[in-house]
Amino acid sequence: MIYLGTAGFSYEDWKGTFYPERMDKRYMLEYYSSIFPVVEVNSTWHALPSPRTLLSMARRTPNDFLFVVKAYQGMTHAYGDNEEEFRRFREVVRPLEDHGKLACVLAQFPWSFRNRPDNRDYLKRFRELLPGIDLVVEFRNQDWIVPETEQLLRELGMGFCCVDEPRLKGLVRPHVWVTSQTGYVRFHGRNHEAWWDRNRQPWERYDYLYSREELEEWVPRLLSIDEQAERTFAIFNNHYRGKAPKNALMLSQLLPEDRVVPLRFREDLRLFREE
Repeated sequence: MIYLGTAGFSYEDWKGTFYPERMDKRYMLEYYSSIFPVVEVNSTWHALPSPRTLLSMARRTPNDFLFVVKAYQGMTHAYGDNEEEFRRFREVVRPLEDHGKLACVLAQFPWSFRNRPDNRDYLKRFRELLPGIDLVVEFRNQDWIVPETEQLLRELGMGFCCVDEPRLKGLVRPHVWVTSQTGYVRFHGRNHEAWWDRNRQPWERYDYLYSREELEEWVPRLLSIDEQAERTFAIFNNHYRGKAPKNALMLSQLLPEDRVVPLRFREDLRLFREE
């Protein structure tokens, strides 16, 4: 089955588009989880919360709701003596594991993480430091897209994150591999003008609304991934002003009903429905 969701949920600029205009930020998770079956928690990349925070999130969501947790930057952007970061991270996500709500951990490596012997060894170390957790790897550099990488991920039991992002030199192009029991796709948008522009605000990179035709390109790919995986996650990271939930809802209408975990439409979400 295909699970649709977004990268993050606690955005003030979603008010009036996805959330009601006067939505209290404290109740955004409850509202979000009343519609979607999964969310990708990105805040854990910036700083590790206390385990109590994720315990609260587990308790405030439906029993069948799932969380993808993004690995802390000290694990994906620093490769030295960081065993303690892995230990702390494991403690943080343990409440989700205990509640059966941890879908997987997403390890997003930077563009500078190139396909070299030392970095391939680091992937092996990453796997060893998080035993028993379903891991998915997102590469940003196209030089990883070689058959040897697919084989390495299979050997390590790590999933491959397929991406849709700007078609720029060096970035990963849409490429479908299934290397573990988990299929994963992240939609970053195609805002090529803002992607590398240091003069832009960070949110501008993800200011992009997919068209119906662009999402239709992914329907056969997602179905192919889901045929090979036990479950598949399609996560939208084009979060500016509620574009991510809007595109997730659009994609749900393009996929066969028997292949996607149903979204629970609300009366106040009619503006997201396709005409």
